[in-house]
Amino acid sequence: MEYRYLNNINCPQDLKRLPREALPRVCEELRDFIIECLSHNPGHLASSLGAVELTVALHYVFDTPHDQLVWDVGHQAYAHKILTGRREAFPTIRCMNGLAPFPTPEESEYDAFVSGHASNSISAALGIEVAGGMQSGDKAAPNVVAVIGDGAMTGGLAFEGLNNTSMDKNNLLIILNDNQMAIDPIRGGITQYLVDLTTSSRYNRWRWKLYQQGVRLHLLNDTKKGRIKSLENAVKTWLTRQPNNIFQGLRLRYFGPTDGHDVEGLVRILTEIKHHRGPRVLHIITKKGKGYEPAEQDQTTWHAPGEFDPSSGERKPGDKTCVLWQDVFGNEVLRLAQENPKIVGVTPAMLSGCSMSIMKAALPERVFDVGIAEGHAVTFAAGMAKGGLIPVVNEYSSFLQRAYDQLVHDVALTRQHVIICVDRAGIVGHDGATHHGLLDLAFLRSIPNMQVAAPRTADDLQVMMRQAVGMEGPVAIRYPRGKTPKAESHTETLSAGKALQLKQGNKLALLTIGAIGNSAYEAALKAEETTGAGTIAHWDMRWLKPIDTEVLDYVGQHYRTVVTVEDGVTEGGLGSAVSEYMSEKGYAVRVVRLGVHDRFVPHGSPDELYHLLHLDTEGLCESLLQAQEK
Repeated sequence: MEYRYLNNINCPQDLKRLPREALPRVCEELRDFIIECLSHNPGHLASSLGAVELTVALHYVFDTPHDQLVWDVGHQAYAHKILTGRREAFPTIRCMNGLAPFPTPEESEYDAFVSGHASNSISAALGIEVAGGMQSGDKAAPNVVAVIGDGAMTGGLAFEGLNNTSMDKNNLLIILNDNQMAIDPIRGGITQYLVDLTTSSRYNRWRWKLYQQGVRLHLLNDTKKGRIKSLENAVKTWLTRQPNNIFQGLRLRYFGPTDGHDVEGLVRILTEIKHHRGPRVLHIITKKGKGYEPAEQDQTTWHAPGEFDPSSGERKPGDKTCVLWQDVFGNEVLRLAQENPKIVGVTPAMLSGCSMSIMKAALPERVFDVGIAEGHAVTFAAGMAKGGLIPVVNEYSSFLQRAYDQLVHDVALTRQHVIICVDRAGIVGHDGATHHGLLDLAFLRSIPNMQVAAPRTADDLQVMMRQAVGMEGPVAIRYPRGKTPKAESHTETLSAGKALQLKQGNKLALLTIGAIGNSAYEAALKAEETTGAGTIAHWDMRWLKPIDTEVLDYVGQHYRTVVTVEDGVTEGGLGSAVSEYMSEKGYAVRVVRLGVHDRFVPHGSPDELYHLLHLDTEGLCESLLQAQEK
């Protein structure tokens, strides 16, 4: 495919040399390039297609990397990566040792801040802007732009950042990339008229003269600048017959909404408001998946569609024979809800990803998608539990980190019966360090009154969910992404807190928790090819809290070496729990903890990453052999 302009753009300065009328063609080429690359190397497609014109306009108008762009959420920033010297490497995005899935300062000076999670851009950009203003001296402080979109405005942190921005002296520009989840609806031609009016140099000269006259007449001073904003907003309200939006209510200068796919129009608007002083908001309307009809028609599916044929839009079929962990959850929560009218479902914007959509389709009035608001989801569920319901909350492991305080204060402290199903636990894969679920076992175990389980197989997940409904207090059940193993647990008769012995052995005790126990089981069998059959005993602990102390006492009394395996950080998880118990009871046992040792794990396929961490069958076998030699 020929890229007349794109092949010659290796940095934003190359883009700036082009005439403005060439920019629409640059946008077309960017879209074609993104579609071509992602068709065989899957990634986040629809969001980035929707932000192409905005990205081109930002780099055309602003002096990046001196001026800094903070992206929120990061999966709308593929065009940004391509325009900032990473075009040739872009086909490696999300691959091991390739480009990172999201903006990260370690990869490029053009990436002002890491942006794997949503709703942090305003707070981070405000901090960068304030720091730049304080340290600029006689030089012009850099412009700082926060680009927030794809539903991220539903996150509480975004509103905290807005509030702080409105109170502090700063020149932050916030761009709301609104892809049909509008805060304000488009209201005909008057909105474009107001954009033309409020971004024009003539209007702003009039506004500045009015302010100066107010100061001369002692009607305004530096502490009363908000009054002229209030007057301006009142004029806008009168013209549109619409009430002030939240930005105007916070006395932030508000421009828009305007067409986010008119790249030349965006260049004109950004050029005008670039030099305005004080915090301001530009509200643009875009379409997720813009320029690729399959993605426009089915934005949810094409958010991350996997491999596909770019010409026909036909997606590569998945393995119809495999069962996914999230679907096991989705089907089981529906069954439980059909049996018990008190059960309700809650998820923070992950309805289809976690398969809560299965219950939503059958019982729509009993499923609540609260948007990108993980903390609110937990406290909302705690309130429902206090009111007599049994809420089942599904959050991805790495996103549940954002709700830690709510788990402690609103759920565990008063023993609310909330069931937390923690999806995407362990190594997630291509989304990298911001998305791996490696901390949940450690931080959940640290919370008083919290009960924590991890199934090894699909039927074990079903058993644990049914048990959780009948238990008291909060229960967290964590499981990985992807296919469930074919093994069956037959744990229906095991009560909560009880382990399952998978094999007997007389020299070494292997204790695992969760799905990684399947790899550990295979590793034990492989190790015994060297050490002889029957040397390794293996227990699937199943519950981290309460932990099966009967098994731990037996192990402490009969084995000199214990190996623990978990797909999470070793500090605070299963290995720590076993070590602490053995120490407290005075057992002379050496505990070898296998897991992720105090590090962030990069992106790559799960198989590659488990191999990197020595947590695949081969690596675990080697560790078991080494443990027996000492």
